[in-house]
Amino acid sequence: MNAIFTDASFQNITNVANRYGISVNAVTDLTQRLMSSNGSMAQFNIPELGGGGQWMQGGMTMVGDMFNNNLKSTVNGLCVELSNLIHQGAIQYKPLPKIQNADGSTSPAGHWWGNLGFPNSTGSQNGTSYAIFNTIRRLAIQQNGKVTVFDTLDNNIGGVGQQQGGNYSVTFTSQYGTVNLNSLPIISGGNGMQNAAPVQNNDIQNNVVENIVEAPIAPMMQAPMQPDNYTNDSAFEEGIFSKIEKLAGLKDKGILSVEEFENKKTDLLNRL
Repeated sequence: MNAIFTDASFQNITNVANRYGISVNAVTDLTQRLMSSNGSMAQFNIPELGGGGQWMQGGMTMVGDMFNNNLKSTVNGLCVELSNLIHQGAIQYKPLPKIQNADGSTSPAGHWWGNLGFPNSTGSQNGTSYAIFNTIRRLAIQQNGKVTVFDTLDNNIGGVGQQQGGNYSVTFTSQYGTVNLNSLPIISGGNGMQNAAPVQNNDIQNNVVENIVEAPIAPMMQAPMQPDNYTNDSAFEEGIFSKIEKLAGLKDKGILSVEEFENKKTDLLNRL
């Protein structure tokens, strides 16, 4: 696990783990979840922390054993400390080694997917290579020497299969089923295709936001195993988390102002 963090960062993670009596591996896993949101929220499925759970900066904590207040307190304390360390720059990934390209530019050595960091999984089928980065919501595909990077939105890609026909020889599945690559925004590559079109007016913006806020509540993630007491109430709370996370994405892209995001977040939290 230490391979991806700087030595100083890993020592800070180890210190936090020791203070809480939690294994370093579990805390490192939790840290990776927090790093994907710059310390603002985390989704995790860590047996040592009660299985599936979520945390959001500001005091929202959910664990599989929803009535275990001691576990909630532990998870919240861990996330708060780790989040503070991330914001302070005391936890960082190791920089990838660089190589000099023929055109004078540099790129990470040995990684065809560029500077996306460390993938959750990689593979190759029928001449098509792929790298999945669930923590930063990216999917990189290399075909015929060309690399295309997709924004996977809220898809948590967990399966890869063979496709007959279509633009790519592989298919991907998430918690929603088969992922339609044509529906994902392209970050780079893709015959010059650009990201999804920017918002043109307030009516479009409002429609996007209201569709998120008013959509039926559904579980945000599907853990491999849920405790028996992981009830419908917990699933409802997970749906609230999911909506807030989507709104946060709109804020980060400049579609929502900070004030608009806070108002919508308050509206959702009041439903709990």
